[in-house]
Amino acid sequence: MAFMEKPPAGKVLLDDTVPLTAAIEASQTLQSHTEYIIRVQRGISAENSWQIVRRYSDFDLLNNSLQVSGLSLPPKKLIGNMDREFIAERQKGLQNYLNVITTNHILSNCELVKKFLDPNNYSANYTEIALQQVSMFFRSEPKWEVVEPLKDIGWRIRKKYFLMKIKNQPKERLVLSWADLGPDKYLSDKDFQCLIKLLPSCLHPYIYRVTFATANESSALLIRMFNEKGTLKDLIYKSKPKDPFLKKYCNPKKIQGLELQQIKTYGRQILEVLKFLHDKGFPYGHLHASNVMLEGDTCRLLDLENSLLGLPSFYRSYFSQFRKINTLESVDVHCFGHLLYEMTYGRPPDSVPVDSFPPEPSMTVVAVLESTLSCEACKNGMPTVSQLLQMPLFSDVLLTTSEKPQFKIPTKLKEALRIAKECIEKRLIEEQKQIHQHRRLTRAQSHHGSEEERKKRKILARKKSKRSAVENSEEHSAKYNNSNNSGISTVPPPPPPPPLPAAAPLPPSSTEVPTQLLPQAVNGVSRGALLSSIQNFQKGTLRKAETCDHSAPKIG
Repeated sequence: MAFMEKPPAGKVLLDDTVPLTAAIEASQTLQSHTEYIIRVQRGISAENSWQIVRRYSDFDLLNNSLQVSGLSLPPKKLIGNMDREFIAERQKGLQNYLNVITTNHILSNCELVKKFLDPNNYSANYTEIALQQVSMFFRSEPKWEVVEPLKDIGWRIRKKYFLMKIKNQPKERLVLSWADLGPDKYLSDKDFQCLIKLLPSCLHPYIYRVTFATANESSALLIRMFNEKGTLKDLIYKSKPKDPFLKKYCNPKKIQGLELQQIKTYGRQILEVLKFLHDKGFPYGHLHASNVMLEGDTCRLLDLENSLLGLPSFYRSYFSQFRKINTLESVDVHCFGHLLYEMTYGRPPDSVPVDSFPPEPSMTVVAVLESTLSCEACKNGMPTVSQLLQMPLFSDVLLTTSEKPQFKIPTKLKEALRIAKECIEKRLIEEQKQIHQHRRLTRAQSHHGSEEERKKRKILARKKSKRSAVENSEEHSAKYNNSNNSGISTVPPPPPPPPLPAAAPLPPSSTEVPTQLLPQAVNGVSRGALLSSIQNFQKGTLRKAETCDHSAPKIG
């Protein structure tokens, strides 16, 4: 979307913070190389997926462009690189590589990875677009001059930075930020432009001053003074402000937290400015260490314009997992937990919620972390900023500033902000609901398909089959016993024989045979009758038979 072009009505702007996942589905060998077919999915919906085809050389180019230490591809092979076993092994290595770059919070949000996995939505050169539109703006503002682009110093794909100077003050350096609209832009164009232009009038000891601000229907442009010391994140990681975001923060060589007194002072200052914005009804939702500028021992908040532009939060993929973090105030508190963890331990948490916290440097720090990042906190909800200010870590911090906060927002714009805030929270709640339902369904399917569950189902099926067989056997026995006069037999009776013609009466038997031992009928005659006849047989009652033997040989 061009800088001066208004977004089409009803157009849904892409949320760049929604995670992408990638799975290699197959490989195909062509002449001298192998191609890998990859299924990429945005978010939780399998319907929002597509296929891309990449060679090993494409992976190699991406890895060289990222220049992140510790991130490596499976090794190359000059001979035998078309063998099946080698291709299968390489595919596993490439899948592991994809898993790393899509689960790492910083890498997954960087422009290079997005272009690699989703070329259709990230094909534009945003730096060129920004430079063109900034140049167009300065045609009517000749006092400003672009010194150079500050390439990739931020994490946002659609927000670019330029080093500036004022022509009649060539030694002063300023930073221009340009950004287009995000998916949470709910202000009308008129209210949006008015609020952006209102930002330079905001005065607060813990807000970094905006020198100049303007906007049109699709983007905003702001200028601030350039700070050589950089942000709070630069202090933690001991990095240079002008270096690319990935180089500075993705894999730091040294990991060291701040001193306890620094943590207490910076934390108190940040909480004070959050309370000020919340009281003003101004939605923020973008707190992280790179949005806190340092001037001596004073923290100053950056990028108040992000919520007006509708840009998604840096930590959105974290708090969208928890349905109790559903207001921008609770988002700010949760993000403060991330920031406090990073100040304390020198790095962000590996995952959220956090199960346990090292006791250093103080249990008062751990108490605040537990109230914002623990499983119980994420499940039950965040404390308020006022409640955090009353906790032992911050309650005894003395702030020595004489500057009086000032930020006058007209009543009409306050109402517009309130409505926009509600819309932002509504989209968040709907997203959290979908993620929650997807997680429940996935757990149920995983449980149903687990090996243990399959074994349980087999055992239950066997028990049911045995129980059914026993019940059928007992049913047949009961029927037979009811039809048998003796009531002794436990063997199921045979099917009844077909009806027979009346047979001659048999001679009386001197020996009685028990009914249950009588053999079954043979060829329509009762075997019991045959047995009785055989037992009463007397040889003397037989008549002598006369025979004519013709078997002797004849001699003629």
